[in-house]
Amino acid sequence: MTILKKIVNQIKVKRGLYSYVALSLFFLIWMLFLDTHSWRIHSELNNQIETLEKEKNALEERIAKDKEMLEFLENKDSLERFARESYGHKKENETIFIIEESKSEK
Repeated sequence: MTILKKIVNQIKVKRGLYSYVALSLFFLIWMLFLDTHSWRIHSELNNQIETLEKEKNALEERIAKDKEMLEFLENKDSLERFARESYGHKKENETIFIIEESKSEK
């Protein structure tokens, strides 16, 4: 009779161990893939954060360049120079000749 009790106890222990392992695996799978706070979603959000930070840095650099350009254009002479070079503006009674370089000369 004692041998039978030992076997029954071993089966109960194994059954408890298997249920503990199965429950742990279920919990692990749930937390990694299925939950709203899962590892997959966190990795996607981290990638978005990195992308947005790169975009933010690029925009901050562009803002700094634009501020420099605004400071440069506050002077009337520099504003006139910018208009001439960028948009082809000219003064009255002035003739402008545009000389383009060919690609082979560069």
